[in-house]
Amino acid sequence: MLTVVCAAPGRLEIQQRERPVRAAGEVLLRVRRVGVCGTDLHIYTGDQPYLSYPRVMGHELSGVVAETEPGTGLAPGDPVYVMPYLSCGRCVACRQGKTNCCVALQVLGVHRDGAFTEYLSVPRAFVHRADGITLDQAAMLEFLAIGAHAVRRGEVQPGQRVLVVGAGPIGLGAMLFARLRGAQVVALDGRADRLEVAQRDVRVAAVVPLGEGDEDALARMTGGEFFDVVFDATGSARAMERGLRFVAHGGRYVLVSIVQADLRFPDPEFHKREASLLASRNATAADFETVLAAMRAGQVPDRALATHRLALADVPGGFAQLLDPAQRVVKAIVEC
Repeated sequence: MLTVVCAAPGRLEIQQRERPVRAAGEVLLRVRRVGVCGTDLHIYTGDQPYLSYPRVMGHELSGVVAETEPGTGLAPGDPVYVMPYLSCGRCVACRQGKTNCCVALQVLGVHRDGAFTEYLSVPRAFVHRADGITLDQAAMLEFLAIGAHAVRRGEVQPGQRVLVVGAGPIGLGAMLFARLRGAQVVALDGRADRLEVAQRDVRVAAVVPLGEGDEDALARMTGGEFFDVVFDATGSARAMERGLRFVAHGGRYVLVSIVQADLRFPDPEFHKREASLLASRNATAADFETVLAAMRAGQVPDRALATHRLALADVPGGFAQLLDPAQRVVKAIVEC
């Protein structure tokens, strides 16, 4: 089977590998769609903290069942999506239902080889039927579920003022699900094309370009009170440190980004707000169900967000272009 391997930072190779043999308790999938995530881009550029090379990237996937055991509730040909966070089910986090931050977490395409290939065998517990949605939509569930999980972590309520810093795919997902909860959502980003998507397709209440005067603009639109909940989805330590300034007194600050850096906040600013600082990692089954329901209800602008497409065989030659801001990529889908 054709497989694309990231042999080292900046180097993608096509290899022919043997089709995997399904182990007991697993489902063999014919991979059909894979979303390209910011994590994949960081793997390609050498900036992913949890990875060793070589690695087969790809964790946003959908496909059809090729082989399965009897009694699994699945049959060959069924369309499915995969929760790519392979949790142990036994650790302190899993016992609380927080499988997204399992102590022994193995993420497809990061800790173990992922979906930039034609066949993949995955434990049955992480394979779910994709009824009522397309294969494209099923491959977009994961990044949107991360946004939905962040919104749930932030306990966003109707009528609250929400700021999302960073209008990449994860940030756009947070904007969408905060808006669906009835919040007044503002987007802050340095790219005009991303702010255009946020306003036109995600339908946020307002957008603010990053740069001189942005803090004054945010203050004016909130009467100087700033925001009940602030989400950072930038992947920038500097932005994550700065974002505390936009949190209202009594507000919550949710860090969806992860960076290889120590973060510093001025304690007087943090303390006088009695701010809640929250990390948001991955997503749970409940968050995937939230996105599924929104997709089935026609509330997700998935066609507008899926801006680019590549065939699996074309990934080595076309992947670097996805890093170019001039290409205006929001979400690229690889077709297998």
